[in-house]
Amino acid sequence: MPSALTRCKAGARPVLVAIACVTAVTLPAFAPPCCAETMSGALARAYSANPDLNQERDGARATDEGLPRAEAVGRPTVTGTGQFGYNYLDLTTPIPGAVGGGIPVPSSTRTRAGTDVGILSLKATQNLFNGNRTRNGVRQAESNIFGARESLRNTEQNVLLNAATAYMNVLCDTAILDLLKNNVTALEEQLRQSRDRFNLSEVTRTDVAQTESSLASGRADYAAAQSNLQISVADYQQVIGVKPTRLQPARPIETLLPRTLRAVVAMALAEHPAIQSALHATDAAALQVKLVEGELAPTLNVVGTIEQDYNEFGIPRERLFNGFIGGQVSVPIYEGGEVYARVREAKERFSQARHRADQQADSVRDSAMSAWSRLESARTRIQQYEAAAKAAEIALDGVRKEAEIGQRTTFDILLQQQMLINARVSLVSAQRDRVVASYAVMAAIGRLSAASLNLSVARYNPTVHFDQVKNKWIGLDTPGGG
Repeated sequence: MPSALTRCKAGARPVLVAIACVTAVTLPAFAPPCCAETMSGALARAYSANPDLNQERDGARATDEGLPRAEAVGRPTVTGTGQFGYNYLDLTTPIPGAVGGGIPVPSSTRTRAGTDVGILSLKATQNLFNGNRTRNGVRQAESNIFGARESLRNTEQNVLLNAATAYMNVLCDTAILDLLKNNVTALEEQLRQSRDRFNLSEVTRTDVAQTESSLASGRADYAAAQSNLQISVADYQQVIGVKPTRLQPARPIETLLPRTLRAVVAMALAEHPAIQSALHATDAAALQVKLVEGELAPTLNVVGTIEQDYNEFGIPRERLFNGFIGGQVSVPIYEGGEVYARVREAKERFSQARHRADQQADSVRDSAMSAWSRLESARTRIQQYEAAAKAAEIALDGVRKEAEIGQRTTFDILLQQQMLINARVSLVSAQRDRVVASYAVMAAIGRLSAASLNLSVARYNPTVHFDQVKNKWIGLDTPGGG
């Protein structure tokens, strides 16, 4: 006899949406008296507090700093130098043509002195040309920033989809637990009746044993369902940040989706953030080729220096001021082939990035088609399982009445009761699949976001931080105060 729990877990995990879900599902072990949680509320929690999403936001902000770094290559650099020390001077000076006339005359003079020496200098350098490395570096930084934003958008989609799945899994496992608990209760009553009838010699020992076997299996399924619920609760807390309390039923978001598979695929290829991120990475790889090639071009700088020396050459109160401004040209002639090797490497990385973008497009197309297929399958299965559950209820009622007049056995009742449980669990599974698949299709087309779902939450805007740092020339503090 197939297990209801096994039937449910064989495919996608089920959810409670219509079956036994007129009111909010209550989780007694985790339910303080408070308002019921909704799908929108849970997604808003995940959007605000999920660590994966928050660390991706940190990464996007870090990538923003690549633009001022690239622009710094074309900005002036100023270096100040100070030097202070002690200078000891021991100077011997010969005296040419010294004649003594019998009187000793020194042939040289000797001077000893100790002086504190100080030097202050300032050097400024402004690049005028560097093989367009500044311009290409800025363009590459912009591509990296746009790619980071798309990666952030993709992470947001994945987090919201995981949160929706976790929400539905808790509903699902709660529904299964309720179904199996009711099944155990019914089997316990069936066993009591079978034993009473056995004592009256209306049924055989075999009938009692069959009921005992079904009850033992039902209790085992119930224990497994409790474990599955605990796992789902843990997953929920990991993704959404809190334990589930009272969860309201959730609806599919099919009204936000395209109506045909062709439209789904076209929208996915045009808008999915994973594809857009890969395309920006391709642009950055192409610019990397130009950046390395720029190292083979001449470099032209304007250099200005001023220097003030105190006690020059160890001579007290001797001062020297020197100022210079001029052009500086550096022409690479041969560097051992290292730059040429990096140019070839960059070209191969660019080719790799293009192939990765093509691969990403194929992956997105496959995900979109699979999600759409699961959604359509869930719609069909809901209709069939609703019919199966309704028919199984009628059949069980009929078998019980026929058993009262001796036309059916206890085994027939148990078999039909198990068929009803399986049909209800399968219906719950299909209902869960429909909701999750609708969110999966929304993610597949690249539009699963807090904005599209109209979540009541402060939405993160990556351009705010970008605008704060793009023209920042100096400062250690981040705009957030770090």
